[in-house]
Amino acid sequence: MINRLIYQNFWLKTLLLACVLNFAGLAHAQLKVGDAAPSFQAIGALAGEVVEFNLDEALKKGPVVLYFYPKAFTSGCTIEAQLFAESINDFKANKATVVGMSADNMKTLKEFSSGPCAGKFIVAADEDQAIIKKYDAALKVWPGVADRISYVITPDKKIYEMYEGFNPEQHVKRMLAAVQAFAKTQVPK
Repeated sequence: MINRLIYQNFWLKTLLLACVLNFAGLAHAQLKVGDAAPSFQAIGALAGEVVEFNLDEALKKGPVVLYFYPKAFTSGCTIEAQLFAESINDFKANKATVVGMSADNMKTLKEFSSGPCAGKFIVAADEDQAIIKKYDAALKVWPGVADRISYVITPDKKIYEMYEGFNPEQHVKRMLAAVQAFAKTQVPK
């Protein structure tokens, strides 16, 4: 009966996969706190419209929260997008830009940006996974899909915080706490 419940319940499957990946050492992010963040430009969507995102330009305004997610409109990714959208004013209060990144196509991202993201932040397309590879954010057991990894990148292009895990709520909480901590270190002009 337990085996049947595990195989029938998506959340239990996800939890089981997370445990297997963590114990097998397959789930890891190469970029660590203090590492240089690779520059990139990407086409994305904001409120259903196609936009360009340039990391270097965004960093001129303050820190950037770059979060990778597996697939738009899946349950965890939808929850994560909604939570980032609900918290966007707190991120902006700390001069942070939030951008989501996946290997989804632009048609999907245009819909996702105006749906779960509520038009509050950019979701960028990395269909060829070049950026996902630069950040070592590929899901090792599912080729062509990003892992759930979030980074706070500071204006000096360093990784300030990194979090990897399947719980979408923790990504938002941890990234917001990191952005708030970073803001406290900044000398007002």
